[in-house]
Amino acid sequence: MANEDKKDFNAMLERDNGMPKVQIVTDEKTIEKYGGEKMYFAPPMDYDIVMKKIPEGKVITTSEIRNYFAKQNNADFTDPITAGIFISIVAWASYQRSKDKTPYWRTLKAHGELHPKYPGGIEKQKELLEKEGHTIIKRGRTNIRYYVKDYENALFIL
Repeated sequence: MANEDKKDFNAMLERDNGMPKVQIVTDEKTIEKYGGEKMYFAPPMDYDIVMKKIPEGKVITTSEIRNYFAKQNNADFTDPITAGIFISIVAWASYQRSKDKTPYWRTLKAHGELHPKYPGGIEKQKELLEKEGHTIIKRGRTNIRYYVKDYENALFIL
């Protein structure tokens, strides 16, 4: 996202955007990739509610949240594009609030990777996760990425 300082992310969080809804997809590649045709769309606020459940010292991945929503709504999968966008909206909305913070830094990308688009970027997420006892490791030589070491052991099960 661009121009984060000029956007009202809490207003974005409140929009339901015609969701929740289930859409039937017909694209064979999508069906094969995600294992079914029933795609669920969760509204932004649902991501905030789930992300607030993650206790200190625990983490969750975007895919775990998506799987949870699909299972809860009798769908085959949750749309990955809107999930990524809405998780970023949750993070920025929390950052803009002075109260009722959401511990967005506990939500990781696939394989425990830190999220560069969160407020403060990798460095801030790294700092917040280390305060909670997690070890952050660096991988790569040119395309450097950061991960929570052994994140699987700290996964919060919804």
